[in-house]
Amino acid sequence: MSGAVAGYLARRAAQKERVRLLYRRTLKDTLNWAVHRHLFYQDASDLREKFEANKHVEDLDTIDRLIEEAEASYEKWQHPDPYIVPWAPGGSKFSRNPPPPPGIEIVYNYGKEDDLN
Repeated sequence: MSGAVAGYLARRAAQKERVRLLYRRTLKDTLNWAVHRHLFYQDASDLREKFEANKHVEDLDTIDRLIEEAEASYEKWQHPDPYIVPWAPGGSKFSRNPPPPPGIEIVYNYGKEDDLN
């Protein structure tokens, strides 16, 4: 395989990965904007159509330009307060129960103490 072909294939693979990641991030962000599932499904369908509209483009420079425009649009319209699962980092319940301070003993067998008879 020549160097030009290998370079072309590497660039196409990188572009496909960027498009895949962009679609995934945008789809997840769409879920932040939609309050109800029936609204999300319509928005997700519209988003898919936008990505499918440029599926036939083969020119590498045009693809790079389209990806950059889509990433800029995503950054512009990204939700300002995205939903975070409560127990995930950044969520409202993350590290809510920190470990006890040193010197505090926790009894895990409460109610099952050994009889001293």
